[in-house]
Amino acid sequence: PGKVDLSGAEIELIDFEQRTHRLDAALDGAGLARWDVCLIDCPPSLGILFMNALNVAHEVIIPIQCEYLALEGLGQILRNVERLKDAHVNDHLKLGGVVMTMFDSRINLAKQVVDEVTQHLPDKVFKSVIPRTIRLSEAPSFGKPIFAYDPNGVGSTAYRSLGKEVIERFGLMSK
Repeated sequence: PGKVDLSGAEIELIDFEQRTHRLDAALDGAGLARWDVCLIDCPPSLGILFMNALNVAHEVIIPIQCEYLALEGLGQILRNVERLKDAHVNDHLKLGGVVMTMFDSRINLAKQVVDEVTQHLPDKVFKSVIPRTIRLSEAPSFGKPIFAYDPNGVGSTAYRSLGKEVIERFGLMSK
């Protein structure tokens, strides 16, 4: 699980051989065969931890803030996914979807970012859009998930909708 100690992991992994395959080795010993799904939440960087996750993933769901610079980050992630496939590091890896986050309908740029991503990846953008709300921003500072902090708010509703969409898109109910 993610915690503050993880922040030093990238530095510690530098000295290891096969440093981008450490997660693969750890998951092999964790009995993954008994799980239908394993979600790996990564820090917003293209570092060693992220590359470890890409090495074991079958599908990548990319959350993207509805801001211009996030488009560049999306492009970099997509290029890395293709590089790993081309190098046969992870032949199973593919883009599972893009989640638009921190959307503010009052800002034209946010709408333009959604339109741009949808135009380039029409079948990959989830219909559920996560809004920018104060309640979503406050929840972590109270040590609570949004479903406990504001269970009936627009943020909770949007994440519930996304959860249902993920279950449907990946056929998780049939497993």
